[in-house]
Amino acid sequence: MDARFLGIAELAEAPPVAVVVDVMRAFTVAAWAFARGAEKIVLAGSLDEALALKARHPEWVALKDGPAAPGFDTVNSPGLLRSLDLGGRTVVQKTTAGTVGALAVKEASLVLCASFVVAEATARLLRTRGCDEVTFVVTGEDGRADEDLACAQYIARRATGAGTDAAAFLRRAAASRAAAELAQGVRQGVHPDDVALCLELDRFPFAMVATAEDSLMVLRPHAVPSPPGAASV
Repeated sequence: MDARFLGIAELAEAPPVAVVVDVMRAFTVAAWAFARGAEKIVLAGSLDEALALKARHPEWVALKDGPAAPGFDTVNSPGLLRSLDLGGRTVVQKTTAGTVGALAVKEASLVLCASFVVAEATARLLRTRGCDEVTFVVTGEDGRADEDLACAQYIARRATGAGTDAAAFLRRAAASRAAAELAQGVRQGVHPDDVALCLELDRFPFAMVATAEDSLMVLRPHAVPSPPGAASV
């Protein structure tokens, strides 16, 4: 598989296949939302769009980066989200990097959103689809966020079927600037367990696929069965 690793600003055009990576915390939060029963996640392009969607659909759950704010139900924290019952609900998500990256490649034929918690399922879907060329969108820090790059590189290795030791990739993520800022309380809207939750490898068995639905970019879980007789890595 030919893998490219680009920041959002480096995307000259939408690639055929894109894996948008945001470990801390957008797509860890998204995975937790599905685990808590959410039916779908609408990726909003701005705070105003998120609030407008919430106003039109009061039953939807709106979340954002940073501190709590009027009109939003919660914040972009896996530690806080894991206690919510989202059974059958629609979530509207607006974050600084992850949702921006997904919307930047919305014209791609296949858009996956990923983090460590869905790494193996994401890699398995790439293998199942026979994706020969994949662009990994490293969303944080203008494409330099090491937690996102480490996750992207790990998924790329696993997508080839290589028996890759995840430990070194997880150590890089744990030592990243984002992890330090979350642990030290530099960022707002944080739960003490957020970093640890973002570093849980393969917590969930599904990939996350984003598609256009009625002019919105909508993320849904996609079950990817393990091949018969597959050994855990």
